[in-house]
Amino acid sequence: MAKTKVQMKTSKGELLVELEDEAAPLTVKNFLEYVQDNFYSGTIFHRVIRDFMIQGGGMTKDLRPKPGAHLPIINEAANKLKNERGTIAMARTSDPDSATNQFFINHKDNDFLDYKGPSPQQIGYAVFGRVIEGMDVVDAIASVKTGRKGHYDDVPLDPIEITSVEVVK
Repeated sequence: MAKTKVQMKTSKGELLVELEDEAAPLTVKNFLEYVQDNFYSGTIFHRVIRDFMIQGGGMTKDLRPKPGAHLPIINEAANKLKNERGTIAMARTSDPDSATNQFFINHKDNDFLDYKGPSPQQIGYAVFGRVIEGMDVVDAIASVKTGRKGHYDDVPLDPIEITSVEVVK
């Protein structure tokens, strides 16, 4: 089965992401619903930590949550996919089943985020794809200067916008 690919255009360049339709079907379906809604256009990477990850998909340039999130999804972290450099995973709160629209791209291998067991403390973060082109863009984003803005830490001082995310045929 061919894997779905999406092109993510940012103010720092473009990424091509291959999604894991079979290993993470609910997560991929959820992500693609946001893509089809054009939800990610105008959001930013609002949390950037070099040698960890870059997080985006939910905030506007003025650090307000973008309205229109769908209901949270069930965490698919037990899918055996690992939080390795270049993988994309769902961001969530301390509730394992709270992911909606925000995602992060691992800047390095982060095995402490992987599934270790079914308890809320062990369940981890659901990987649902991998950057197959554009890791230089991820590296560029991870290298920007960050600081505190409002009550948020690790915010790029110059906003990094996601201008579009589209399925590639």
